[in-house]
Amino acid sequence: MTLIRADLDSLPAYVPGRAIPGLTKLASNEVPLPPSAPVLAAIAEAAAAGNRYPDLAATRLTARLAEYLGVDAARIAVGCGSVSICQQLVQIACFDPTDEVIFAWRSFEAYPIVTQIGAATAVTVPLDGDFRHDLDAMAAAVTPRTRLIMVCSPNNPTGTAVTRAEMERFLAAVGPDVLVALDEAYHEYVTDPDAVDGMSLIDAHPNLVVLRTFSKAYRLAALRVGYAVGAPEVATALRKVCAPFSVSTLAQAGAVAALDDAANLLAACAEVATERDRVRHALLALGFTVPPTQSNFVWVSLGDRTADFAAHCLDHKVVVRPFHPDGVRVTVSAPEENDTFVAAAGTFDR
Repeated sequence: MTLIRADLDSLPAYVPGRAIPGLTKLASNEVPLPPSAPVLAAIAEAAAAGNRYPDLAATRLTARLAEYLGVDAARIAVGCGSVSICQQLVQIACFDPTDEVIFAWRSFEAYPIVTQIGAATAVTVPLDGDFRHDLDAMAAAVTPRTRLIMVCSPNNPTGTAVTRAEMERFLAAVGPDVLVALDEAYHEYVTDPDAVDGMSLIDAHPNLVVLRTFSKAYRLAALRVGYAVGAPEVATALRKVCAPFSVSTLAQAGAVAALDDAANLLAACAEVATERDRVRHALLALGFTVPPTQSNFVWVSLGDRTADFAAHCLDHKVVVRPFHPDGVRVTVSAPEENDTFVAAAGTFDR
């Protein structure tokens, strides 16, 4: 008798960026700065308040998000990082193994994992020649079995962004009967005025749900808190399948304080944008293929040399994130760490 689902043997494992003491870690898109002082104070106060279960409904955080975003609280679902919300989306949309989830590839590596966990069928559509979502091909891949589409903008790991015009055409082509998730985990780093902002589209498209996180620009990766904004019935369904108490009291307190201190925290995103452009242009000058990025990382297209490049960087005490056989993703960090990486890249034998 088999007690465990046989298909789990083939489930791809999520591979975190390596952390090696004494080396420069540029593998996990982490912000090198700690939470701001007001956020740290709020977390400490919450920790000192006693041993109680978290607010199951994340009431205070939901209300603060509603105020910050200018939407009704009924349209918001809070989760244990946006990865958990991705899994919840599969759970609420798919109920048969033949139900399909479409996403670009290469894109966020959690998408195939949460799709298989949800016992649905993954349908991947290759990125175009510019490392961008091929939204026309994704729309053409929709079938009567399609239940959910994941669009990651800026795309992880290539950093490329979907434009508003492209997204509007895509939503029109897909129609209203398929749930479309716009994963904007890196939204705060976007500087391109033509890039899509999902919040500007949700009123016109009830099948669109926008995902964002506090892990990146808000510096709360360790606390695991993200959120979805969409139609009230979608948010309600997401809350129903959320693991109880999965967003800790510390995470909720830290996220509320981060929203209160948003002007200060998000000011640092401009510095990251300046550094990412500097790093990209330095790599281009060295002869690497690096697409324009709207995130806090750069993508270096290397094909079969991916593993060699990652090993070379490791030899030079820099940890990057290889996605063999496509390329490496490199987090934009403090200037001196970026310089260390660029120097290592400059000595790679191409």
